[in-house]
Amino acid sequence: MKLKLSRLSKISLLLAVFFLLDKALAILRSVLIAQQFGASKELDAFNVANNIPDLLFALISGGALAMAFIPVLTEVLTRSGKVDAWKLFSHIANLAFLVTSGLALLVALFAVPLVKSEIGVAPGFTSSQQNMVILLMRLNLIATIIFSISGLVMAGLQSNQHFLLPALAPLFYNVGQIFGVVILAPANGYQIGSITLPAYNLGVSGLVYGVIIGAALHLLIQIPGLVKYKFHWSPGLALNDPDVKKVLSVLGPRLLTMLCIQSIFLIRDNLGSRLAEGTVTTLTYGWMLQQVPETLIGTAIGTALLPTLSELFAQGQREEFRQTIEKAIRVLLALCLPIAAILAIGFSPLISAAFKFGEAGTSLLAWTTAAFLLGLTGHSLKEVGVRSFYARQEAKIPLLTAGINIVLYVILGVLLFRRLGAPGIALTDSIVFTTEAVILLLLLNKRMIAPIHLDKGIFRVAIAVLTGALVTWGLLTFLEPRTSWIISGTAPMIVGFLCSLPWIWKEVRILAHI
Repeated sequence: MKLKLSRLSKISLLLAVFFLLDKALAILRSVLIAQQFGASKELDAFNVANNIPDLLFALISGGALAMAFIPVLTEVLTRSGKVDAWKLFSHIANLAFLVTSGLALLVALFAVPLVKSEIGVAPGFTSSQQNMVILLMRLNLIATIIFSISGLVMAGLQSNQHFLLPALAPLFYNVGQIFGVVILAPANGYQIGSITLPAYNLGVSGLVYGVIIGAALHLLIQIPGLVKYKFHWSPGLALNDPDVKKVLSVLGPRLLTMLCIQSIFLIRDNLGSRLAEGTVTTLTYGWMLQQVPETLIGTAIGTALLPTLSELFAQGQREEFRQTIEKAIRVLLALCLPIAAILAIGFSPLISAAFKFGEAGTSLLAWTTAAFLLGLTGHSLKEVGVRSFYARQEAKIPLLTAGINIVLYVILGVLLFRRLGAPGIALTDSIVFTTEAVILLLLLNKRMIAPIHLDKGIFRVAIAVLTGALVTWGLLTFLEPRTSWIISGTAPMIVGFLCSLPWIWKEVRILAHI
């Protein structure tokens, strides 16, 4: 029987495919960087230098403004059409660019205390490492300013239910970064057959120049979408416009929420900088590996969900709103729990072959990634919970839970990082984000016209987790000493997931009808 997909399911599938390609390029980039620099102090400096520029992007035009912006822009599109919607877009984009540029200038001026102070991003680094972080951070701010526009373009196109170009943009961002890794950073050119690629010997600075190139490509690839939807730029800020005020009223709590979320990365690297050399890189790569399934499942569904939930809420379709959320949660539980268990058990041969950190470094990365994977379900559920509140234009609840999150992170992180090292910091992440997701969903449930029911299929999901984990562990134990890393690193996980699939097939079918 032919399986028919709903519009939301098709969008989620499209996003998942492009997110998969994006993560494949990101992993390739990370592997190339790891093999070129190792778990070194230079790479630690590069990873830490990204934190404050990433914070600015997330606050101004990334997750903060986008989530506050999409529901209001969708409302204006529904109510007044494209002309008024693009006026609103222009005013918010103008404001975002000015604010981002001003904050970037301040960060560049005060980079030294931001890096070196006890509450800075790298208090445990040596003086030479800290100076390297300061240089790289200032360069990174150029990309942040470009992203202040590009991130909003993504939100504008998604509000028009156009997802292709926004999904392509991260691929081009990775292409720019890979150019930096392969061409700008190395002292000796990469050999591809008989061709030797040029090499500019810029070291970790070459990685940052690749980030800047990638940011430019991220913006340029989306320009045709603006042309298609007849974008017309309007000057000015229109701060007295009711719709601009509405965006800013939702944005205020969202800014504080994102500040809490991004502060987690600052706290994480602050703690990591006090441990052995290479700890920050281990945390960065462990987080990146956990983000592969989280992006393909949680982010794909959550990104596709927000415009639809915003539209349902704006139209007063409360029961359809509740049913959409319930289906999304059931699908996330059924997919994330088995996948997290299977990956945590089965990925060590791939990690060893890809990153070449040595036996001790590989073991540390494997344990750190496994600790991050414990929070896969919590991170994915949070994607839905937060977007559900923003679709309702209720920004204070996510702010409350983010505040609880950061307090718990500081307490647990301080207790665990000395005792357990990098895995202790990763475990802290999993515990606090899962706690936040549970609180969000409990509060959301109280606002529904009928309760969200999750009892259906929980027993089957538990069996799927147990089946997938046991099969993966058994095959890995048998194959690892007898076969190559490619077979032992893939076959156990594939077979483990296939064995778990019959138990969650009902939820997989639900995915087609969200």
